[in-house]
Amino acid sequence: MTIEVLHKFELNNKNQERIRTLYKQLNDTIIPRPLHQVLQEDNHVIFMVCKDEKEEIVGIALMATYKVVSGFRGLVEDVVVDEAYRGKGIGRMLMESLLEEARRKSIDEVMLFTGHHRTPAINLYKSLGFKIRESGVYNLSFRK
Repeated sequence: MTIEVLHKFELNNKNQERIRTLYKQLNDTIIPRPLHQVLQEDNHVIFMVCKDEKEEIVGIALMATYKVVSGFRGLVEDVVVDEAYRGKGIGRMLMESLLEEARRKSIDEVMLFTGHHRTPAINLYKSLGFKIRESGVYNLSFRK
């Protein structure tokens, strides 16, 4: 298994379809944005992928980065490992790679949101040092 950053120039039909298939395992109700939009330079997203020995993408993890008055932040999004590859430490490797990028970029704080029912993910995040924050999360969706 190899973990690497996915770059815009690596987008091809095979990678895009594989990532779309993976994302459906995470959330099959949302239509994913086209990857060329996600990987635009002005979008400030680190897109990690895990590839197996056949160079097939079997896991992804993204981190959006942004600067606000209170600091330089990272927000982890869309962490998913193919069902056939779960339990092999791939999620940990993806997260560790994202966190190393955060350190390299001198990010002050990394945040993430996860569903209360995602017990294996929660255990992973806690083992990496994440703590639940005492705050309310509000959202306003503009999706139709």
